Amino acid sequence: MTSIWNLWLMVMLLSIWLAGGMAVRAQRLAVLDPGLSVRYVEDFNAMEDENITNAVPNAAAGDWLRQGVPMFACPDAEVEEVYYFRWWSFRKHLVQGTNGMVITEFLTPVRHAGVFNTISCATGFHIAEGRWLQDTTVLNDYIHFWLRGNGGLPEPHFHKFSSWFAAAVYDRYLVTGDRKFTTNLVGDLAADYRAWEQEHQTTNGLFWQFDVRDGMEESISGSRTVKNLRPTINSYMYGNARAIAAIARLSGNAALAGEFEARAAALKRLVEVELWDADAGFFEVRRPDGTFSNAREELGFVPWMFELPDDDAKYQGAWRQLMDPRGFSAPYGITTAERRHPQFRTHGFGKCEWDGAVWPFATSQTLVALANELRDYHPVGVASADYFDAFLTYVHSQHADGKPYIGEYADETTGQWINGVNGRSRYYNHSTFADLLITGVVGLRPRADNQVDIAPLLPEPAWNWFCLDGVKYHGHQLTIVWDRDGRHFGRGAGLALLVDGREKARRAGLGPLTGTLP
Repeated sequence: MTSIWNLWLMVMLLSIWLAGGMAVRAQRLAVLDPGLSVRYVEDFNAMEDENITNAVPNAAAGDWLRQGVPMFACPDAEVEEVYYFRWWSFRKHLVQGTNGMVITEFLTPVRHAGVFNTISCATGFHIAEGRWLQDTTVLNDYIHFWLRGNGGLPEPHFHKFSSWFAAAVYDRYLVTGDRKFTTNLVGDLAADYRAWEQEHQTTNGLFWQFDVRDGMEESISGSRTVKNLRPTINSYMYGNARAIAAIARLSGNAALAGEFEARAAALKRLVEVELWDADAGFFEVRRPDGTFSNAREELGFVPWMFELPDDDAKYQGAWRQLMDPRGFSAPYGITTAERRHPQFRTHGFGKCEWDGAVWPFATSQTLVALANELRDYHPVGVASADYFDAFLTYVHSQHADGKPYIGEYADETTGQWINGVNGRSRYYNHSTFADLLITGVVGLRPRADNQVDIAPLLPEPAWNWFCLDGVKYHGHQLTIVWDRDGRHFGRGAGLALLVDGREKARRAGLGPLTGTLP
């Protein structure tokens, strides 16, 4: 009888222990109050009328944020406010389609959109931002929509704009760890790449694009009708080729992986040789007659989004232009063309000009590229303080009439939103913010294995504390806490990584930190 009693007791204790472990894993937030975002949502909802209501109305926004996105807290009230504002704005663009959820760019209908008001231009950013949602079905639906939504075929307006779609899908896998979903797409992604080759590849191997189909119309270098060789589409296709190769390796298709690795290598060489203007020290647009555009534009930083350039001083010197007031540095952000150029801001006003004004789309691209430059290269002319300074300027620019706002593009010296604040530009979903904060400032660097890498681009003197909590990552919940003296959160001094509520790594100062998933 005693042995039976002991066995029963052991079973009960084991059950309690397992239940406790499951409870810890189910607990999304380890440090922050899940209601942290409530006061922000209340303020946002009260700012103005709800002009368009899609899948998640304002009334449900509080619950959506509490349950669906990572919580973030820091001593800079403006950064914290814009973080929650951008999530509040993002969910406005979730639309219930015929076969699942899609994400829009504009809230109001626009003529150049397809079904459900969808546009492919910013799909890479939609996936980058959405990969941090707790609910993975949103992006699963959205990715399937673009690749298979037209009766099993890609949407007919998928190629209306260039994009780094495949690269974004693979980067999303690095967050979710969902191998089955991702490898199931490899055939679609490879076929899509080959379709781009048929449509836009020139005989020399580079890709052409109109500036308007890059989403960068009325630029100094480009044209709505001339087939220029642009650093944008060629960098995107390089990133896409590398991603398809990586997904093919995940699926066990070595032949397909080799095929796309060769494509990526060839395109890398061509970009470095054909699109690098040695006289300007910059990646530039090349015209059909073989001449360069003779304009340094922000798109010249795009190759670093995909770590395309070699770690060579001749390329790294391009970054000296970023913080130069004669180059791309302006009071309200990073300009889309160098300020010293004689055609800077000469193409008009209010017609989607990319000749110098600040576009959040390009700012997001440049900050991703700069993060890669700082971490994976030997940087020249830039440091983490420059990243943080540019990020804070980006934060400050996202206001109108003293309230949080995100639109199409803004005057670089006044911060005025050029297309106004009440038209189609309202809550323009054409850039990222949460992804930049998570991967850049906080420094979570997604990867395929069970190692968690954190490399903050926050200069140590800037903040005494921050916490990013409830990050869904490879099926676990991550918390990243910085507390200089341990007094703010009461969980010890330094930078710490928690996985499912349990500490996995810690260091005394703010810097690189590595932990391992269970």
